[in-house]
Parts: sequence; C-alpha cells; structure tokens
Amino acid sequence: MRKVIIAFLALAAVTAVHAARRATVSITVKNKPLQTITGFGAACCDGAMCPFGTDTKPVKLLYGDESEIGLNIMRMEISPNFEGDIRVPEWGNWDSPYDWNGSLPSAKIVKQRGGIVFGTPWSPPGEYKTNGTAQGGNADDQGNKKGKLREDCYDKFFPWLNMFLEWMHKKGVDVDAVSIQNEPDWWVSYSGCLYDPQDLVKLVKNHAYQLDRETYNGVRLISGESLGFTQNYTDPLMRDETCRGQIDIVAGHLYGHAPLDYMKKSAVLARKYDKEVWMTEHSVSDNIGERLPNWKEQLEFAEELNECIQAGGTGYIYWYMRAHWAFVSTGEAKYGDKNKTKNKLLPRAYVMSHFSKNVTGSTLLESSCSVSLKTNAAIETSAFIKGDSLIIMAINTQSSDRNFNIKLKDTPFKVTSGEMLISYGNEADELCQKVALTIGETLDEDDELVIDETENQLSVVLPAQSLCTYIFKLDSGNAAIKELTQADYTGPKTYYDLQGRRLDKPQGLCIERHADGTSRKVIF
Repeated sequence: MRKVIIAFLALAAVTAVHAARRATVSITVKNKPLQTITGFGAACCDGAMCPFGTDTKPVKLLYGDESEIGLNIMRMEISPNFEGDIRVPEWGNWDSPYDWNGSLPSAKIVKQRGGIVFGTPWSPPGEYKTNGTAQGGNADDQGNKKGKLREDCYDKFFPWLNMFLEWMHKKGVDVDAVSIQNEPDWWVSYSGCLYDPQDLVKLVKNHAYQLDRETYNGVRLISGESLGFTQNYTDPLMRDETCRGQIDIVAGHLYGHAPLDYMKKSAVLARKYDKEVWMTEHSVSDNIGERLPNWKEQLEFAEELNECIQAGGTGYIYWYMRAHWAFVSTGEAKYGDKNKTKNKLLPRAYVMSHFSKNVTGSTLLESSCSVSLKTNAAIETSAFIKGDSLIIMAINTQSSDRNFNIKLKDTPFKVTSGEMLISYGNEADELCQKVALTIGETLDEDDELVIDETENQLSVVLPAQSLCTYIFKLDSGNAAIKELTQADYTGPKTYYDLQGRRLDKPQGLCIERHADGTSRKVIF
C-alpha cells in the first residue's frame, strides 16, 4: 500500500511540474461591447460555380439549429436573366441550373430553418451592358472589350433586381438582401461587369431608391463586393449622404488582402454609420492539389474567421459549400477517403461550427491578448457575450500546450461553470468535441478550470495545435448581464431579428443597433 501512495504522489508531482512548465498566454476582457455578429454561411454552388438545383443535401447538412454546423447565411447568384427558369432549345431543351431557379430549392430550406438568403449579380443582363453580353469581355474571342453597365440603363438596374425579388417571392422565398455587383473591380472572361467607384456612387445615389423595399419586406442593399475589400470602393458610398442612406451592408472579398488589412480599414466608416460589414467570398487552401486540407491549413481558416471578426465584420460567407477545400464532400476519391462519398461533412465544416454554432447572435467584447494580433499569429483569441454566457475563442497553432489565463478583473462577470469545445486535428468522425470543465485548484488535467475569485481570473489549458471554444456560464444574480446593456440610447436606432434580418416594425426579442456601433437585445 505504501508503494502505491508513493507512486501516486510522484505522479501528482510530475503533473504539477508539467503544468508549471507550460508557457502562459492570457486574454484581458473588457466590459465594452463592440459589434453584434449576424452569422456565417457559404455560396450555393460547386464545380463550375453551378447552383445545386434540386440537390438540397448540402444545405440540410450545414444550415439551422438542427444541423451540426449551424450556418445561417446563404449567398446565391442573381443570374443575368429576365425570367427564373431557363431552358436551352439548342441543347435539347436542357433545363439550365444557371438561372434563378437553380438556387431556389436550397434557399427554401435555409429560409425554413430561419436563415438569411441574399443574391449577388455577377452581371446584369447583357443588353444593359457596353459589350452586349453577360461576359466580362477579358478574352480574345470576346474582343477584349470591357463590359460595363451602360449609363442609359442605370434606371433599369434596380427594377431588374425587383424582378428577381418578385419571382423568388412568388416561389416562396423572401430574399433578405441583394448586392449591387460581384467584384466590380475585376475584369474577367466569365460573367462579370466592371464599375469604377464613382460609377457605383452615381448608380446608388440616383437610382437605388427604385429598389422596392416596401413590397419586398424591407430587403437590404449590399455594396459592390470588391475583390480585396478595398476602401476606394467602400468609402465613397459611406461619405455620400444619399448613398449612405441606401446601403445597409458594406461587403467585400479577401483575395490578395488579409482581413486585418483592407477589410479592417473599410470597416471604419461602415461601423461609424451603423452599417453591417460582411466578408462575402473567400476560399482558403483551394490550391493544394489532390488532397484535403491538413490541420495547419484548417487552423489558418479558423484564424481567418477570427480576424474577420476582429476587423469589424458582422458576417462571414465562405465561397463554395461543396468542394474538397470546403464543407461538404464532392464524391471524388482522388482527394482522399473523407471525400470519396458525396455529401458528407468534411473537417472544415466542424471548424466553422465553432463560430457558426456559438458566435452567431453574440456581441464581440473588446479584449487584448498577450500575443499581439496579426495575420496568422501563433495564438489568437476573442471574447463574446451571448445571453448568460461568456464565450472565449482561442486558436493555438503552436506545437505545445499553454496555460491560458482569462482576465476579467475590469468586468462584472462572475463565472459559475464552463465547458470546452475542442478540435485538434485528430481523425475522429466527431471533430468538434464537447468537454465539461471541472473546477479545481491546479491545472493538472486538460479539462480543469481554476477560478481565482480575488483577481476574477480563469485559468484553463489551451492544447497544442487546437481550436477551442470555452463557454462559461455567468452568475445572472449579479450585474454581469445588466451592466453590459446600454442605458436608453437617444441617437438613431435600427432593429434586427436574431437571424440578422432588418425589422421595420420590431416585435418580440430583437437586436437594437446604435449609430455609435453599440448594440443590445431588447423586447417589445
């Protein structure tokens, strides 16, 4: 018996030494709310940017509370047509999926599950353009003629968007938002349309009033989605008072520019004027060849999500839903065993679920990390408040565990319990595992939580090469929740439901957003 006790004490001593030797990283959380997160999503397409048609399996796997992933925003193309269902007589009356009907079945599912759907034109109808075709014109067989919206057709553009809204409404889908243009700054050979920044100002200033927001349930207008989220496309729309009154969501992509660069700069004026900021298209590690992304690349994706939020984003919409570098498998065995069966969830979907399941509807809190925030930092963190939960997101790309201190001294938050959602690149089918945290006095195990009530500090273990979401329950009996909500605000207010859809007549539980960038939940 004495030998057993000695062995146990020796093991405990080794464990304590191991905990002491771990380097420490910390996050300091402030009681200052920033933007409310509307949600996360992807585009309804795969292959050659082809809509899913009647195949609704991807959205059923990915969207809504009943799914494992919890996406709530879907992007779809507004194809350059005047009618919703196109058939091609030259090809045996082929029912083309490249029309408004191509995304309709998926849009219905997303709406039924409480999600947001928005449409983006890659090009207006060809007859409205300077090159007479929906193609962008950047090819020899297209005459290398730049396709732009003709100025004498500016007054036709928003009525054309109304036609799309009307068709979708009659088919049972109320579209929540429409964009002006996909990548107006990128000259392409496929479907595309070029706009200079001042073209967009002129179009919005003089014609956006034609968007029929009254008939179509307060549909919101999204700015042109530039290739790299550049300020020269976003800021002119915000500086012009008339344009600012028409644009609800400032959007852009991340090609060539990381979130903490141009997106962060473009978000400054947008947030000043209480506009949402959505990253509406990007793909991560799509050039890796015939394999699935490795765990390092999955963590880089997680960091991009985190950096978009830290840049001021309220929505993140990935590119394809279904691709070997996306969320749902394509059925092509050449990319690996996990991809050989079509319509199965891929590891990247579970990475996304940390954010989409937990951060949607939350409010970002101001915080600072002992590791400086930069693109693809070794460790990244964020803090959120959601109801009676404090949510801490942490990404550790390093090869060793860390002691992770969560400093709440300058807040009224009092934590009573916690759990951890962890993904660390194992080969288990369940790539987002839930672990209850056990309150203890030392960090001897990975599932322990130490609460220092004197300093109001939490300590947990942040495992190596992991994505962790820590969810802490707050004592609702103190001022933690009450102090976070602002006093009655006297400035301009806008209201949204919990799915992020703007409400003209708020009722029930809503999100109230203020022109100074703050927000709160209110009940009518």
